[in-house]
Amino acid sequence: MKTLLLTALLSSALLVVSAQNLKKMKTNQQDSLAITQALEDYYFKGIYEGDINVLGKILNPGTLLFGDVNGQPYAKTLDLYLDGVAHRQSPKDSGKPFKGTIISVDVINSIAVAKVHVKMYEFNYDEFLSFHKIDTRWVIVNKMITDVAELDN
Repeated sequence: MKTLLLTALLSSALLVVSAQNLKKMKTNQQDSLAITQALEDYYFKGIYEGDINVLGKILNPGTLLFGDVNGQPYAKTLDLYLDGVAHRQSPKDSGKPFKGTIISVDVINSIAVAKVHVKMYEFNYDEFLSFHKIDTRWVIVNKMITDVAELDN
């Protein structure tokens, strides 16, 4: 009888833990999909079209950008970055190749990191984008960028 009761108790505990893990897994999948959608709808589109209003929907006002381009250090505030986007010829208007590719998205609770590749003008950028979920919306809070050799596609 004690064995049966203990087995039932352990089985119930395992079901609760499994249900909690399943809920967490579903939440992470939903969050990953939300980030993927935001990257497609706002980040890649905003960069391609040179539309700072679209980019503003995914970039948190305090976002900082760091990295290297052509071997030179790259550090900008969001305002400096958006000013550059607003005053350059967009990839769309240039007629040059543009492609944004999501490599991975990792979510833990209210933070996430997306690794993306952006082919733009004559550059190939690998980027790490840090996200934070603020008021149910995923926004980029940090952008790390480096240019890399062209990928074989």
